[in-house]
Amino acid sequence: MKYNFDEIINRANTNSKKWNPDIYKATYNGHNDLLPLWVADMDFRVAQPILDSMSKIIEHGVLGYTGVDEEYYQAIINWNKKRKNSHIEKEWVVFTNGVVPAISFMVQTFTQKGDNILIQTPVYHPFRMTTENNERNIVTNPLINNEGVYTIDFEDFERKIVDNNVKIFILCNPHNPVGRVWTKEELCKTAEICKKHNVIMIVDEIHCDFVYEGYHHTSFGTLSEYADNAVICTAPSKTFNLAELQLSNIMIPNPELRKTFQAEMNKVFYSDANLFGQVSCQAAYEHGAQWLDELLVYLQGNITYIRDYLAEHLPKIHLIEPEGTYLLWMDFREYGLSPEALNAQILKDARIWFNEGSMFGPEGAGFMRINIASPRGMIIETMERLGEVFGE
Repeated sequence: MKYNFDEIINRANTNSKKWNPDIYKATYNGHNDLLPLWVADMDFRVAQPILDSMSKIIEHGVLGYTGVDEEYYQAIINWNKKRKNSHIEKEWVVFTNGVVPAISFMVQTFTQKGDNILIQTPVYHPFRMTTENNERNIVTNPLINNEGVYTIDFEDFERKIVDNNVKIFILCNPHNPVGRVWTKEELCKTAEICKKHNVIMIVDEIHCDFVYEGYHHTSFGTLSEYADNAVICTAPSKTFNLAELQLSNIMIPNPELRKTFQAEMNKVFYSDANLFGQVSCQAAYEHGAQWLDELLVYLQGNITYIRDYLAEHLPKIHLIEPEGTYLLWMDFREYGLSPEALNAQILKDARIWFNEGSMFGPEGAGFMRINIASPRGMIIETMERLGEVFGE
């Protein structure tokens, strides 16, 4: 491998939310040796071409107002075509400072206070938070857990839409936290129901570059018969570990939806991409493919290690086999602990910080979400700590 993902980089004293006991004093509770495998950023060094692109800006020394050139759009178009076989038009792209802020703007744009928005729990909790913060109501279509494989209850899905006059459906693909990569057939069935009942789809594809061998991500933009009814959320932030640069590329094929959304964005005078976000995104899409390909192999190695360790030492903990994302969904329910007791035992006794499952919805009680985008040595230490506490 060209890139060394085994390198352990000390992130202390960098204001990293993930590694800062001063920010989360209640969680750390005096334990400065907590292993934080929770929030979805990676502990890996960013690809060198991305760092070089930002260094050039610093060396130039002027950080004035900056527009976006054709090369930036072409980088997005080429990446989507090569990696996803998805055709993107330049005009579709709308910049925002992140996928979650974009979803919040969409909620404000396409619904009114008191309207209903559908999500599929257990699911990324900001979907609920941004909906409720905007004084809209959440309707849930819980996923069905079939012995570790999650599927959509389409009968309940359509019934909830009709009974609650749902205005927006937020789809997560790949799904965070359960790791499903929805098939083309599942996507089309979902989209057909939404189209039938005039429900706008917000499709969060931020994890779309993390798909494991044997699975295929169908970008919603390739579903031409349904794309006009959707807003597709993408960003380089998860793929290339650029979260703090706060740039997302929102694809809106429908010109009327796009015009309406841009009008809402114009209320806060947001129109241009962050300079460092812009150059890093372009560099990533033009020169970051090898880094990503090697990373996917490395992450698969982390998954294999965890799977093997659980089988040998912790058979009561069940891994939900991931199809995509670098976030594992693990089932601790066989221990019979309440979510509070389970979380306390992992934090205080094992000295590990995972995301407690019920934060993604009541269906997540007894589960934990684990961020495996860390060097192998940290993953080994994490599993050994779990073994000391939960092993028999």
